[in-house]
Amino acid sequence: MPEVNIDGRRLHFEVHGAGEDRPRMIAMGGWGTFCHGRLGDLPRAVVADFEVVVFDYRGLGESDDRPEAEASTRSYADDVAALLDHLGGGPVHVLGMVGMGACVGQELAIRRPDLVRSLFQTGSWAYADPALTDQLTMMRRVHQELGFEAFQMLCASLSFTPAFYGRHRHRLLGPDGAWGDLVGRADAHARLVAACLDHDTRDRLDQVRVPCFVLHAGRDPITTVDHTGLLADLLPDCHTETWADTSHVIAGKEQKLRLDALLRSFYDGLAAVPAPEAAVAAHRASEV
Repeated sequence: MPEVNIDGRRLHFEVHGAGEDRPRMIAMGGWGTFCHGRLGDLPRAVVADFEVVVFDYRGLGESDDRPEAEASTRSYADDVAALLDHLGGGPVHVLGMVGMGACVGQELAIRRPDLVRSLFQTGSWAYADPALTDQLTMMRRVHQELGFEAFQMLCASLSFTPAFYGRHRHRLLGPDGAWGDLVGRADAHARLVAACLDHDTRDRLDQVRVPCFVLHAGRDPITTVDHTGLLADLLPDCHTETWADTSHVIAGKEQKLRLDALLRSFYDGLAAVPAPEAAVAAHRASEV
């Protein structure tokens, strides 16, 4: 079982597509995992073109957590850094899909620039404003006070477009449906929410020296275009695109094919751009 020990905690991870001369990517989602047979939830272009590293957040899947440990996107980024140091090699492309993973990617790019080659983000934010704070807090409270089924219904109905939700409601709800990694893990979910609410990189995003992409979703009621717009404005080298028909989760065949094309266009454009050696060298010098 692939795992790494971090401060006495077990972090479960998987590496897919290794040994095929592919560039390495670490992919992170929101309140869940791409491990344990869920690699198919990632864009097809990612699985086909990259050596992909995925892992279980603390307290989910087969990763351990400790109640006294800090719950912040900084601490989760330190987990990712320890994992990438364990695997060796870098820098790597960082894909943050649907929320928290993108925030962790921001912290990783700031704290360990030697490990990051690029940063692609959807459903993200630079800080949790009052509206986002109250939404995430209510999701946590619904899970803790009313149970997982009520939380799942609330979260899924907000995260997908109404048409997609209506067609696929039977598949999205239930223990094997959306956010199924949180079944029986209300405490772990609460710590993930705490990390999301604590996240604030507004005064440090100018330190990110790698090419970034921020996708704006016009129908996302959670991480709105105001949230992603501020994030894109604060990143020094940021490409953007707005999809007026997309909600928090990119779903459906047409949108997934469009995402594949967008990802390939972004990464193909990076092939001719040298890695940010200055940032890598500066970080290494700071450790001497």
